[in-house]
Amino acid sequence: MSQLKHPDYNSPAELKAFLESHGMAMQKKFGQNFLINEQARKKLIDSLEINEKSTVWEVGPGLGAMTSEILSRGATLTVFEIDKGFAGFLKQFFSDYIEKGKFKIVEGDVLKNWKKELNEKGKPDRFFGNLPYNIAATLIADTIEENVRFEKAVFTVQKEVAIRACAKPDTSDYSSFSILCQWAYNLKPLMDLAGGNFWPRPNVDSRAFVMDIKPDFPCCKNPKTFVKVQRALFSSRRKTVRNNLSNYLCNNEKTLEVLSKAGIDPMTRAEALPVEKMLLLSDIVTDIMN
Repeated sequence: MSQLKHPDYNSPAELKAFLESHGMAMQKKFGQNFLINEQARKKLIDSLEINEKSTVWEVGPGLGAMTSEILSRGATLTVFEIDKGFAGFLKQFFSDYIEKGKFKIVEGDVLKNWKKELNEKGKPDRFFGNLPYNIAATLIADTIEENVRFEKAVFTVQKEVAIRACAKPDTSDYSSFSILCQWAYNLKPLMDLAGGNFWPRPNVDSRAFVMDIKPDFPCCKNPKTFVKVQRALFSSRRKTVRNNLSNYLCNNEKTLEVLSKAGIDPMTRAEALPVEKMLLLSDIVTDIMN
């Protein structure tokens, strides 16, 4: 396959002209935005800490601005791209890497095909992407709920999603998603990116953040029970933990027994409970159900 020269990734005008010359345009339904800030791209890839031995998954490579940077550092890369047109360009831009076995393109919706890729090729060291706003939280939560964690993940997401991931108890942003992320990873913000760093310019600000694997995970007796319990406790934020847990256990007496053993006031709401309390609660529920 002949190798096509990619456009200047820092130039909106050149990116636009390249797409138009091939009869294509950006598609809002896929949440497509290119990061046109070269320094920001390099900072993101630096934070991945990759070398020639690394294996990486990238979500939403687009025309390959980040892809190019990852491959130049020697990593073996698999990308998930839903846009058939972009996938076609990537095959041409990086044909030499495909021939060397260093680059693979998985076409289609990453939410539907990441598990298949995992089963076929195994888990990579790194997970990376400028995630479309409409799938970011779902994709991150899905991998954690399936007990799949990566040594390091670096994501650029809508700022509100990053805030939710890192939120602390007793704040309005603290949620089931916060619990999942902080259960599986140590999180730290990397940088904020205003709309002007992207083309087309989105109407929201973005934040990049780093997720480092927690060495003592899962630190609970039954991860599947933990996922179900913490989700049940947040099923109705206005209700108390007693109400939500009682709905889950279908037994009011057992609910009160569990909460008593965990040292949790039945009138507390889920957003007041730190991850450690949720883990303790999950273990007690596991013991009672067995």
